[in-house]
Amino acid sequence: MTAGNRSKVLMRPRNGRMLAGVCAAFADYFGLDVTLVRVIWAVVSVITGGAGVLAYLVAWVLIPGEGQKSSTAENITGNKQDAWSG
Repeated sequence: MTAGNRSKVLMRPRNGRMLAGVCAAFADYFGLDVTLVRVIWAVVSVITGGAGVLAYLVAWVLIPGEGQKSSTAENITGNKQDAWSG
């Protein structure tokens, strides 16, 4: 995804999700096939004894969904930036 200034923005898309859209977000951001990202994430999760699952959950909380201006973590902590603060 690109913002208005043509820079890449990491967001979880609404289409192409399996669970929360984290792998689809990384695939879209880096220009990779989403299946490849999912396989790599699964292999890393198995090799590391579940650290990939923990990383997925953290990414789910930190990466905002498509159409949202803030992530779940920002909503919980109340650290939202408005249009005036930059």
